[in-house]
Amino acid sequence: MSPFILAALFFSLGLGTTLTFASSHWLLAWMGLELNTMAILPLMAQSHHPRAIEATTKYFLTQATAAAMILFASTTNAWMLGEWNIQLTSHPLATTMVILALSLKVGLAPMHFWLPEVLQGLDLTTGLILSTWQKLAPFALILQLSTINPNLLVFLGLTSTLVGGWGGLNQTQTRKILAYSSIAHLGWMILILKFAPHLTLLALLLYIIMTSSVFLTLKLNNSMTINALATSWTKAPAISTIAPLTLLSLGGLPPLSGFMPKWLILQELTKQQLPLTATIAALSALLSLFFYLRVSYSMTLTMSPNTVSASTPWRLHNPQSTLLLSTSTALTLLLLPIVPTITSALPV
Repeated sequence: MSPFILAALFFSLGLGTTLTFASSHWLLAWMGLELNTMAILPLMAQSHHPRAIEATTKYFLTQATAAAMILFASTTNAWMLGEWNIQLTSHPLATTMVILALSLKVGLAPMHFWLPEVLQGLDLTTGLILSTWQKLAPFALILQLSTINPNLLVFLGLTSTLVGGWGGLNQTQTRKILAYSSIAHLGWMILILKFAPHLTLLALLLYIIMTSSVFLTLKLNNSMTINALATSWTKAPAISTIAPLTLLSLGGLPPLSGFMPKWLILQELTKQQLPLTATIAALSALLSLFFYLRVSYSMTLTMSPNTVSASTPWRLHNPQSTLLLSTSTALTLLLLPIVPTITSALPV
């Protein structure tokens, strides 16, 4: 793809998200979401592989459905109450529809079915954009609606944590595992949204850092399946040593950075007199941790079948830049000691 076209698409992605961030009117927010969707479609289909085209079509149909629901819900609110302002959306039908539409946009369970299939058909770079940047604009809108229908948000959050944990257990494709990981993390964010929005933003920030680290590691190794990860030890020993720690951080294991949002969210749920919700969320995190351990085991403790008599395969110099990978990995592993600083900066 031409660098000029690529620059225009990335500019449109940024513009769409910024437009949604800055809008207080439903039509302007809808335009930002549509701009975002239209900008990523050419990036998804650029390889011309049948799987990529299929994934692009599925993504387009899903996002178009969600956009139509948002437009219908906002029009219903304006018809009933004469109000287009996002924060003044209060009609029960309109609020329920718009929360479900935004959940469909980001891939929350039970509207998650498109996400693993779409992510499976994409290359790792586009998959990274889809898993991180594309979540920001819908989340900005969900954040503004968090006080309206808290029971629905808690239901979506719990369902997502459970589906994200169960769904990833029997997967062999790394992109599908990351898709279910995304669903589970989104569930944690939505679960605490009503009670502590600042923790949702902290969890979203750390999720983006950790997911970027994992995607960039897989891209460096060019590993699409768990079996292919077994060859990464001989190709990149240093990366293969650090990658399991990154995956365990994504699973929320102390003393890594990923433990921080889970710890703070469980603490807040307990403070809000929701011990059952906190218990279900914690147990679902164990399910996710199991499939991260599977991937870690494949990377570090298994060797690929090797019929060649030579002891060491060729290690060719990899031309990819590793600055972003090293930065995101360092943040993924080392942020837990600054929890007191973060908690003191957060509102009580």
